[in-house]
Amino acid sequence: MNDDLEKKGGSLTLARTVCSAAIGGTFQYGYNIAIINAPTVDICRFINDTSWERWAVALESYQVNLFWSFIVSIFSVGGLLGALLAGPMAIRFGRKRSLLMNNVFLGLSCVLLIASRASRSYEMIVLGRLLIGINAGVSMNIQPMYFGESAPKHLRGAVALSSGIFTALGVVLGQVVGLRELLGCQACWPFLLGSAAVPGFIQLLTLPWCPESPRYLLIDRGDRDACIRALQQLHGSDAVDGEMAEILQEQAASTGERPRSPWELLRDPAVRWQLGSVMIVSSAMQLCGNDAIYFYASSVFQEAGISTDKIPYATIGTGACEFAAVIMCSLLIEHLGRRLLLIGGYVLMAGWSVVFTVALSFQRTVDWMPYLCMTCIFAYILSFGMGPAGVTGILPTEIFNQAARPAAYMIAGSLMWINFFMVGMVFPFLVSELGDFCFVPFCVVCLLASSFIGFALPETKGKSLQEITCEFDKLNFPGRQRLQAFYQLGEVLHSTAL
Repeated sequence: MNDDLEKKGGSLTLARTVCSAAIGGTFQYGYNIAIINAPTVDICRFINDTSWERWAVALESYQVNLFWSFIVSIFSVGGLLGALLAGPMAIRFGRKRSLLMNNVFLGLSCVLLIASRASRSYEMIVLGRLLIGINAGVSMNIQPMYFGESAPKHLRGAVALSSGIFTALGVVLGQVVGLRELLGCQACWPFLLGSAAVPGFIQLLTLPWCPESPRYLLIDRGDRDACIRALQQLHGSDAVDGEMAEILQEQAASTGERPRSPWELLRDPAVRWQLGSVMIVSSAMQLCGNDAIYFYASSVFQEAGISTDKIPYATIGTGACEFAAVIMCSLLIEHLGRRLLLIGGYVLMAGWSVVFTVALSFQRTVDWMPYLCMTCIFAYILSFGMGPAGVTGILPTEIFNQAARPAAYMIAGSLMWINFFMVGMVFPFLVSELGDFCFVPFCVVCLLASSFIGFALPETKGKSLQEITCEFDKLNFPGRQRLQAFYQLGEVLHSTAL
């Protein structure tokens, strides 16, 4: 009976830790991507009116659009800065404290965004979006690290995948809150942009009561007692011995290693394929065109005959699709594994992009083709949610040791934000230059990503770091075997005989 209560208590603590970290973490990323679409017209009008008040100059439409594009894209620049900050923060302050400190960027951002209209300053919107991008960049790197280091091995994939679930939940809620009936109206857009303070406030109230990452406590800080207490809180007392043995084994393998810098990681041949896998998978997550298909959804819905005032409600369906798919992925990941979900997701996306291209080519001549375009949008997003959306963030935790993990997340996060910015800037030109074939480049990216994963990425489900490292060593050092340091629990001898 006591064992059952301890297991239940550990599960509840783990669930509370996941919700508390994610509501102020990756939830913010999805939420702030979604809410910026609703007030587009109102903010553009505000920019033009402010320019007239200051200099008696009416801006040309292209100037307003250029400044609006800068407001949207500065979020990616902030995300890149946040990704570069995340590694040093995670090493110096720990995973939990870094997430709490990250709310400083969020608080400053929300104050600037809410006060921007009253201050007649669109520069405050730019600075606010930059700061909230930094907040998203930090959380997108540290939160999966925190989850992967805190979850038991048999739940590591499902727990780490909750980062993708909360990202999709943020998108859906951002789309809902941005409706004209709520905060998407002209009078409320500053409060819409500043509403991200609410989940941040919830995190500040709840996360301090959650334990720190056990791996950080033991390997980085050398605090064995604190590590045991954290394991007892997160996993229950009966699971401490097995998890402790794995952490000690990882500690033995990294004995004498200091935290690695990204440059050191890039030059180390012992992690060449691990780093290449993380870089390619992180880049493909943005280059596959999922975010672009969100941008393209409105025009496709319009072509399908949906009235303009109903399009925001149809767009909510796209976010709901990804949310449902990521939840399904979390239920399947410990059964099907990471590798199969990634390969399957990209292959399905490649197939749907082909169908989407055909449908776009015939939508002006065949009456029912616009509805096939709509189907492709939902199917493409479902395929993305079933694999790449959730699994990508898990990989650095599972294939790098404690000394290299923060640097690996810095590299992966930087590439993700750079590619996110690039797709946002390039996609309008792809549409204008390639027309109906604008998704062909995304199809190529999906096929290349699935091929690389099938060749180079081993399955990590249920394996220890040492087992995964041995798999990669076959690629890093073909024809020879590296020596690994292992920690093995000894036996206590109850005897007085020597």
